[in-house]
Amino acid sequence: MTASEAAAFTLTEANAEDDLDAVRSLCRAYRGFLVANAPRDREITETFYPVEAYEALMADLTRVHARPAGIILLARDADRAPLGCGMTHALDPRTAEIKRVFVTDAARGRGVARRLCQGLVDQARADGYDRVVLDTSCRLTAAQSLYESLGFRRRGPYQPVPAEVLDDLVFYELAL
Repeated sequence: MTASEAAAFTLTEANAEDDLDAVRSLCRAYRGFLVANAPRDREITETFYPVEAYEALMADLTRVHARPAGIILLARDADRAPLGCGMTHALDPRTAEIKRVFVTDAARGRGVARRLCQGLVDQARADGYDRVVLDTSCRLTAAQSLYESLGFRRRGPYQPVPAEVLDDLVFYELAL
């Protein structure tokens, strides 16, 4: 990533209602991406995140992911167009979980996802967490490469997961 590409977007905490609306829109695009990614990802997404339940989650984003236990980050370009988002929340006093890291097609390859993930990790460290965990589809190999390049290590499930989806997910942990 060149310096001009890095300067071409900003990363901020999503607090204002217009920022949260942008995050919700990105999260909906992320759900759509998963549904379109592969038949098995579609099946899992529709089973565990049906539209109605996902919309309820979107309406309640700040309760779960707000400060001080978590954070919602939003990347915007110079014209304030949303490029990507990511968020954390506390699983327990020692552990933050990263959720819904997503960048638009136009933002891919510009370092947006890397900066989002690094920002989430940095905030979790500053907040006193000992580790960060996340999971992703086994079919999202670019995401896996990104997480591994940031120092995340593969591990088993960090919370209960239905046995029928275990082979479809990859779990990660980063010690802080």
